[in-house]
Amino acid sequence: MTQPSTLPDRRDAGPKPELRAEDFDFALPEALIAQSPARPRDAARLLVAAPEGVRDAGVLELPDWLRPGDLMVVNDTRVIPARLRAGRGEARLEIMLNRAEAGGIWHALVRNAKKLRPGDILSIEGAPELAPRVVERQEGGAVLLDFGPDQGLLAAALERAGEIPLPPYIARPEGPRPEDREDYQPIFARQPGAVAAPTASLHFTPRLLAALAARGVAQVSLTLHVGAGTFLPIRAENPREHRLHAEWGEITEAAAAAINGTRAKGGRIVAIGTTALRLLESAVDEKGVIHPFRGLTDIFLLPGHVFRSADLLLTNFHLPKSSLFMLVSAFAGTARMRDAYAHAVAQGYRFYSYGDASLLFREDTAP
Repeated sequence: MTQPSTLPDRRDAGPKPELRAEDFDFALPEALIAQSPARPRDAARLLVAAPEGVRDAGVLELPDWLRPGDLMVVNDTRVIPARLRAGRGEARLEIMLNRAEAGGIWHALVRNAKKLRPGDILSIEGAPELAPRVVERQEGGAVLLDFGPDQGLLAAALERAGEIPLPPYIARPEGPRPEDREDYQPIFARQPGAVAAPTASLHFTPRLLAALAARGVAQVSLTLHVGAGTFLPIRAENPREHRLHAEWGEITEAAAAAINGTRAKGGRIVAIGTTALRLLESAVDEKGVIHPFRGLTDIFLLPGHVFRSADLLLTNFHLPKSSLFMLVSAFAGTARMRDAYAHAVAQGYRFYSYGDASLLFREDTAP
């Protein structure tokens, strides 16, 4: 696999504010955790967190908050049915494919991974032709599995035997529903490889895209294959001790040129989702220039990070004490995000993957 672009690592640059995971906690009523999306998708609510205050709106009003000449950067990754049921002897296993490696090897998170040893052959429920071999067991339930070089065989088997990997807060005791295969797939999905949806993109519909185009807002795609690590909680008291699982991404030369050209003309860059923002920040240099990128990134965006790639961020509402709530706090300001989330809870906004959206202005930008 191609290695990451070599860009300056700004995560450790400058003084770091003291951080504690508990500083990013907040009370969230369980009733506000969305179990299904708004129908139609663009009927979701939109909370705008701008420097002058918080405004209530709807996703269909997004064009009103953007300008002609702005550029939306969307993630075109496609969610695959990455959850598999498996066995080794009497042991029952649940496999979450996480990231494709070279030669048919996949990095996976496995429930009951302690029962596995290198060389073990697993039987996959509903797809006996797969029979992956355990290559290596790693920390945190991670396992390297060799599915063989025929990725077409694997893709066909996943469509037949795999489940859409819904996050744990979407209650599906009997497994994902048939409609989840469409509900959890963004309109921009093109490149198979994600095991979690870039959920900000779930709000877009053809009529919303038409309205944005009529407004003069352009669109460009990048790819970041969202991994299973996005669901993992931060257990360290100091968030800086937490490490994210690496995810594979690509920004083409054409996409980088479009982003840099927009900025040169005075247009704003609107990241559609935290996944798009993370890859942009992995590819930007100290002068704010986006470079082509192809490889892995494990960038962890925390308060104190200097953002240079995007001016606005469209995103859903995130879990307390999560890496993504820390990211939006870094982008829009911790105090502003505390106020915005308190307002969202008080007004009954719907949270998480199937929930409502927020439009965030970068802390140092004007509306």
